[in-house]
Amino acid sequence: MKKVVVISLGGSLILSEKKIDAKFLKKFREILRKNFSKYKFIVVCGGGRFAREYISILKNSGANDEMQSFAGIATTRMNARFMAYFFKEDQKEGIPSTIETLEKYIKKREVVFCGALKYKPNQTSDSTSAQIAKHFNTDLINLTNVDGLYDKNPLKNKNAKFIPKISWQEFNKRAQKIRYRPGMHFVLDPTAAKIILKDKIPTYILGKNLKQLNNFLKGKKFKGTIIFG
Repeated sequence: MKKVVVISLGGSLILSEKKIDAKFLKKFREILRKNFSKYKFIVVCGGGRFAREYISILKNSGANDEMQSFAGIATTRMNARFMAYFFKEDQKEGIPSTIETLEKYIKKREVVFCGALKYKPNQTSDSTSAQIAKHFNTDLINLTNVDGLYDKNPLKNKNAKFIPKISWQEFNKRAQKIRYRPGMHFVLDPTAAKIILKDKIPTYILGKNLKQLNNFLKGKKFKGTIIFG
């Protein structure tokens, strides 16, 4: 069987602050298809702007964290169904919501899309991605709206320093400083960082420049952050 690679696709890359980025999605589809000869892909979709808006409104209306999380999970699955349609994948069987279903689908397909699998406290689609990578004993690629890990938010700090490589332990220390909340937006959530550390999952944070993803898959030099060792 071909190697299975897990990709956590940030919701902000599917739907930006203003519109669906069709150009990005077409390039993403093209790159994955070009690499079907070597890999199978499980793509875990984030919720993005819609999830955060739903969660914000529910929070302001008095809904608890669990209900807010359910709204976020539903949005990740909606995005996963859209991406499956975009790749012209037959969705009569629905979007996978368990590891067992993912195993079944990936045996028959080159690419499978899912959102968060089920509700667990203090988790986002990043945690789902880490759990899936652990199950399939494979690499985790995180595609997000920044080109890797920085010491500060590069979208708000022009002097933020890029971090090309970081250990599992050091990355987990950074992630645990951030308090979990439904709809949180960080390169990888604290629970995902714990899973990556505990199970020693090789993890790569790449940005929306898809040349870097293609280079990674081709075994070429790429720009991004390596979380390893």
